[in-house]
Amino acid sequence: MTADDRLFTFHPRSVAIMAAVMGFSLIALFGVIWVQFDDVTTASFTLFQRLTLLAFFGGILWILYRMATVRVSAYADRIRIRNVFKSYTLPWTEVTALRFTSGDAWLQLFDAEDNRIGVLAVQASEGRRASTAAKELAAVARAHGAGVKRTPEN
Repeated sequence: MTADDRLFTFHPRSVAIMAAVMGFSLIALFGVIWVQFDDVTTASFTLFQRLTLLAFFGGILWILYRMATVRVSAYADRIRIRNVFKSYTLPWTEVTALRFTSGDAWLQLFDAEDNRIGVLAVQASEGRRASTAAKELAAVARAHGAGVKRTPEN
């Protein structure tokens, strides 16, 4: 799977900018706080406490990274969705509908089993850019076999 195989890709700019600003702010804020501690205070932290703080901030930074890298990519044979905590890859034949109506926070994908998957990359906070992306993705989906209801075989 290479970038050359992609027919369509979209990721929200506003979320990436927000996550980057929050990540850098978090690092700067707690870096300044740590530097401002006197030697007695910093020496009072045990190794376990220091590792716990690092794990906590590492977890927050990982979540911000995942938020910054949500995306949806379409290929000739499949769609790839990367959300914050989970990624999905579905063949077009399993996609029955894409919906992005007024009032929706993000694009909704429905699969053959009528499961709803939120496509967090295409979200209302992106405004017209997201609406255009949803229409382009729907056109790619239709052109590659999505939305075709399969009937049970006898």
